Amino acid sequence: MKSTPTLTHFLILFAGLSMVLSSCKKDADQQETPTRPNIIFIMSDDHAYQAISAYGGRLAELAPTPNIDRIAEAGMRFTNCLVTNSICGPSRATILTGKYSHLNGFVDNTIGSEFDFAQQSYAKVLQQAGYKTATIGKLHLGGTPTGFDYYDILPGQGKYYNPVFINQEGEYTEQGYATEIITEKSLAWLDSVKDGEQPFMLMMWHKAPHRGWQPGPNELGLYENVTFPEPETLFDDYGGHREAAAANYMSIAEAMRLEDDLKLSEEAPADLTEAQKARWKEVYDPILEDFRKTNPQGKDLVRYKYQRYMRDYLACVAAVDKSVGALLDYLKESGLDKNTLVMYSSDQGFYLGEHGWFDKRWMYDQSLKTPLLVSWPGVTKSGSVNTELVSNLDFAETFIDIAGGQIPAEMQGKSLVPILKGETPEDWRKAHYYHYYEHPSEHVVQRHYGITTDQYKLIHFYFEMNTWELYDLTKDPQEINNVYGDPAYAEVQAQLHQELEALRKQYGDTDALNQHFIDEYNEKVKKNPYVEYWKFPRAELMKIFGTQSEANDSTP
Repeated sequence: MKSTPTLTHFLILFAGLSMVLSSCKKDADQQETPTRPNIIFIMSDDHAYQAISAYGGRLAELAPTPNIDRIAEAGMRFTNCLVTNSICGPSRATILTGKYSHLNGFVDNTIGSEFDFAQQSYAKVLQQAGYKTATIGKLHLGGTPTGFDYYDILPGQGKYYNPVFINQEGEYTEQGYATEIITEKSLAWLDSVKDGEQPFMLMMWHKAPHRGWQPGPNELGLYENVTFPEPETLFDDYGGHREAAAANYMSIAEAMRLEDDLKLSEEAPADLTEAQKARWKEVYDPILEDFRKTNPQGKDLVRYKYQRYMRDYLACVAAVDKSVGALLDYLKESGLDKNTLVMYSSDQGFYLGEHGWFDKRWMYDQSLKTPLLVSWPGVTKSGSVNTELVSNLDFAETFIDIAGGQIPAEMQGKSLVPILKGETPEDWRKAHYYHYYEHPSEHVVQRHYGITTDQYKLIHFYFEMNTWELYDLTKDPQEINNVYGDPAYAEVQAQLHQELEALRKQYGDTDALNQHFIDEYNEKVKKNPYVEYWKFPRAELMKIFGTQSEANDSTP
């Protein structure tokens, strides 16, 4: 007998269909909302974009960085990542806080400068968003780090060989080479959290390739048979109406020290073990002997110093590149690569002989621009290149956005997430603001602030001088011809002045703050004359600071 459907049958059928549809919707939602990615932020110290082969240039073929390049190949390479203040500690403070130096309070590296860890940082926001957080390596902000579940950091500048570390349990010494030790510690921490339920954020921040460019035992002598091309401006005479540049003391010719910087000494560094000293002298003793025989002078000496500088600096970079390779290999072997964003950057750019210089500080291209490479599996297109004006001011907001956290209103940058997705906002910034404060200083780089666009750069040098510089970056990419006051640029100059004042207002920077930080510097000198360490006899400084000072970014 054929049964007739009843209301009960329809209700049962509807309930079953609802469960199926609900299950399908749940599966779809899970696919649309993937697990939040882990974040690994690798940062080196003073690593010039010119020394990364993914950026091309004169060094790419002779000193390649194949592992750092892997990040660019798998993700996005930024060609215009600009810093807000090109010097180590202040750059790191901006990265952590997403705020300009005048607001986070850490404007320079002079003795007595302190970072306020009580203020908001992306590490704290990520913790609140459920991330495990760690910082390993060089932090260079003093004090006790906050916002991290785990830290294991170098005090101050740290040392290349047999470095001291500080963690939650106290201070201790590790035997070995800093770059390799930091890598080992980072992989060990990753191994300890990889199976946990929480996503993680790791900052693996290297000391290398900071001055004095001490290559590791596995890289000593790596480039001794290589001659590197010279930059076009190695013998820059600082003409072209560049009064501030002419006053510098950071040239390879004058400021680069033969013994400390270039290792032209009969003695190996005192803090090496006997085995390390033997390996060191095996490489550098023949170099010293050859130097004494050839005895280069004048421009030949500058060329010689440039080659020695490049060989040591790039050997330090080679160790960092190996570190990146070890980390990327670990991620792949552990399966973490599928849901881990990897970002590589430096605290700022660096001069590799351009304008005859080493170091950073200036608003000119090589120190203003820092490398930025980001791989985000499933999100960022492999091998993509972005030319927008982005900044280290944007890093904090980007990490918070990725983690699904709430970006604090006090942060001044913009999240790079839309750009990483290939969806650059129409209102993305067209100009970038910069401000440098550390003067008087060893390198005699005047205090200055300014604005840069993709075509022009306007800079104001103040305090000991009151001069302006304007560069047409299209016609003069080397920035050697100051056209400020040229009638042909009158309209551009006026427009840039207006835009500069608008940016200063937007970011809350003022002439009153300029004077405040000058007064603050003078107070530091009153309390501690060694703030102006370069004025004291070198022997006296050695007694106080030792052979590898942790007190200042460039203290001997």
